[in-house]
Amino acid sequence: MVSACSPETFSEQGSLTAEDSATDPDRNLQDVEDIEDNIKNSYARLASKRSDICPKLIQEEIGSQVVERTAEVMVNNHCDYFLYPRSGQQISVSINDSQIEALLIVPALHDFANGDYKVDSYDKHVIRLTYNGATYKPENFMYDVAVTISG
Repeated sequence: MVSACSPETFSEQGSLTAEDSATDPDRNLQDVEDIEDNIKNSYARLASKRSDICPKLIQEEIGSQVVERTAEVMVNNHCDYFLYPRSGQQISVSINDSQIEALLIVPALHDFANGDYKVDSYDKHVIRLTYNGATYKPENFMYDVAVTISG
């Protein structure tokens, strides 16, 4: 008589699984990082519906290269915008207030005051808008931003 669920088979399979996870801690770390990134993106997707919550996920509308956000409210000293452009595209950022600095901080550092950024790979890109005024930032600083993704 053959048993499909003998204790020996189960313990051998269980030990193989434990050995696999013990020998590949990098994979486990990557899984944790992926989960954390997915949580941040989910939060950012929900925040994109509000003007006063950061970070935000921005997505191109079908048929439009420009993502416009009007009457945004900067509560803290900066606000991050997440996007996933395709390799070969160009990103430009324009803001209606000279007291705000626009930088790409991930995957590379780029100042949009120096021109457009050419996308090299399909990765998460983070644009950080920072209050850079001569005086203290007002409590609820309002601004408009347009992100153009072309190419």
